[in-house]
Amino acid sequence: MTLAPTRQTETSPSSFEKEEKKSGWTDSFFHVLVGGSALVVLLVLGGLVLLMGYGGREAFHIFGLNFAFHNVWNPVTNEYGAWAPLFGTIISTLIGVMIAIPLAFGTAFWLTAIASPRVSSVIGMAVQLLAAVPSIIFGMWGFFTIVPFVARHIQPFLTHHFRHTPILAPLIHGAPFGTGLLTAGLVLAVMIAPFMTAVMRDVFSAVPPMLRESAYGLGATRWDVMRKIVVPWSRSGMIGAAVLGMGRALGETMAVTFVIGNVTDVGWSVFAPRSTVASLIALQFPESPAGSVRLSSLLALGFILMLLSFVSLALARTLRGDTK
Repeated sequence: MTLAPTRQTETSPSSFEKEEKKSGWTDSFFHVLVGGSALVVLLVLGGLVLLMGYGGREAFHIFGLNFAFHNVWNPVTNEYGAWAPLFGTIISTLIGVMIAIPLAFGTAFWLTAIASPRVSSVIGMAVQLLAAVPSIIFGMWGFFTIVPFVARHIQPFLTHHFRHTPILAPLIHGAPFGTGLLTAGLVLAVMIAPFMTAVMRDVFSAVPPMLRESAYGLGATRWDVMRKIVVPWSRSGMIGAAVLGMGRALGETMAVTFVIGNVTDVGWSVFAPRSTVASLIALQFPESPAGSVRLSSLLALGFILMLLSFVSLALARTLRGDTK
């Protein structure tokens, strides 16, 4: 039985040219698409900065550079300064970040190095769900839970034992209202810790297992592995997680508005009511007439807050050693 010779299909040169033209058109379209997306992000960000700066031009013209360092905010006398809300924003953010970083680091390391895979998956899912809780829920929880606890237990305890200590006395004096910078920092810490934990968990999971196993094989403890292997390898990712949490804390509005007291004043007591840039804008923006100095001052506050966010990002890049 003889088999008929099979006819081989030859690809003509024209088909190759069509494929090359199609591939070239696809690559060009994809290049334009991603480039346009990057350009849109840049234009939106630049538009926000220009909008805030242009809207606050009247405040900068009237008060000058002193606007950023003047601590009086009085709508009755039409006298405005950004230092009081800026002070509250910076201090409450620092308190929240300093509390959240150890919590996030410990939780992430426990999930990746100590907990069993089943427990790690369950707790990790819970952390991600906690990160999805709306900020206003955290604010209500802080108002009904943290504020009374601080007023009834934390501040009276500290005042009773440390009211005569030279360094701590200025930080804890004041009436036990429960609202203030410390309460806002505690709520911010609970809010940003899940974000930081999720990022650190992913970073720690990316550490090559061979490095961990080699360290354990040489007799290293978990503390040695964390200090000499995990932390140096994950340094950039940990800084990125801290910056992500800091950015969330700097711009947080409703949760802070519930628990900070909303008093435009400057002082070192962490238990005294204060205000932040975001909470002040949220409270007074609806009451500010169009074209007024008050509205211009609020827009100038937003402009300064964006500059503060850029400074924190630049500082993070410096700490990472990313100069490119």
